[in-house]
Amino acid sequence: MPARRTGGPIRPSMHSMDPFASRRRPVAMLVHAYYEEDPRVRREAEAVVASGRDVDVFALRRDGFGRQGWLDGVRVHRLDVQRHQGAGIGTYILEYGEFLLRAMFALARAHRRRRYALVQVHTIPDVLVFAALPERLAGVPVVIDLHEAMPEFFRMRFPKASNPVVHAALVAQERASIAMASAAITVNDALGDRLVTAGVPRGKVTIVRNTPSLARFDAGAHPVRPFMADGVLRFVYAGALSTVYELDVVLDAVSRVTAERPNLPISVELYGRDFAEVPLHEVAAAHGITDRVNFHGRVPIEDVPAALAAADIGLAPTRRTEFTDFSLSTKIFEYAAMGKPVVASRLPMVEAMFPAGTVATYAAGDPGDLARVILALVDSADERDARVAATGAVVRDVAWERESVRYLDLVERLARDGISSPTARAPEPPAHPEAP
Repeated sequence: MPARRTGGPIRPSMHSMDPFASRRRPVAMLVHAYYEEDPRVRREAEAVVASGRDVDVFALRRDGFGRQGWLDGVRVHRLDVQRHQGAGIGTYILEYGEFLLRAMFALARAHRRRRYALVQVHTIPDVLVFAALPERLAGVPVVIDLHEAMPEFFRMRFPKASNPVVHAALVAQERASIAMASAAITVNDALGDRLVTAGVPRGKVTIVRNTPSLARFDAGAHPVRPFMADGVLRFVYAGALSTVYELDVVLDAVSRVTAERPNLPISVELYGRDFAEVPLHEVAAAHGITDRVNFHGRVPIEDVPAALAAADIGLAPTRRTEFTDFSLSTKIFEYAAMGKPVVASRLPMVEAMFPAGTVATYAAGDPGDLARVILALVDSADERDARVAATGAVVRDVAWERESVRYLDLVERLARDGISSPTARAPEPPAHPEAP
């Protein structure tokens, strides 16, 4: 399903509002993803736009979208590189290489006209930062935004191809990529500490947490659903239906809850693209709960808050691996912002961010423990309410409205401004949304 809009609402042109706007050069971003579907990249790009700079994003092109378009004031350049989710390692290498080369040439062409103040490269892959090498050599600051730890990601995604030599090579490319950049951003303290321990200067690393905007995830903007208002216990999961997230464990746990409470109506609402990495339909059928599981497919980011508001409990199941020990699911923050009790795998970063009495956690990979935690929430309204309030307080302290200040401080500290040429001005966004 295409994103609902690829244009407005559009901010007024900063060039028409601010006589000094021509001195504030635009920012370019590169991401090997569909921009419309990447919440972190969108949050950062929109924050820069709101600060008064134009932003050009170079991203993958989905079927049905034009090569260029606008989304909430951000100009999107979509490159024709086919994405192969769930493919083999050789296919990934070719895909990454093709995107790097296309992005390098597209960025270089655009920079001649736009004179970027800064280039930000979102990973993975880490080596995508070398697409900005011509700009870096020309004196333009380059920021690498490390969404994941790529060496650990590779080990999890391709266990058969992983060995000490390959791991050492991935660590080397990570270090080389960071060395090429002017500064590095990553998403949590654990990943930041990992980089510093490996030799990256602490002053080069900035933590910008992957937290939602409370303006977008605003519980007050949607009808309030009292717990089990219609007599049905409604779970919600919004994210990729991939092996990283142990939805098979969730379905097993639901079948156990159903066996223990046969008169308890349950509905599991799954929102996200299914890449067929896990046969969840077959898992549901094997547990005899097909009628209790609804696969909604991918929905636009703008529709996610309403889906969460219509549920009773938010699920953030994550399989525990070396890779996910550095991870903290954004879903936890989104559910909490919408005033929902959250059940999540007991992972190091979850416990570090959310103290006792906030998120209800279960032993990763243990459907019996998950069923127990679910029933404890169902049976105790006081516990649910206390957890919702405590988790909400944590989320408000680290919401994007706060994190964006640190991010924009870094952008402004690094950006190289000067009097831009007249051709640096971006064309005005269309008055109406672009038709995909």
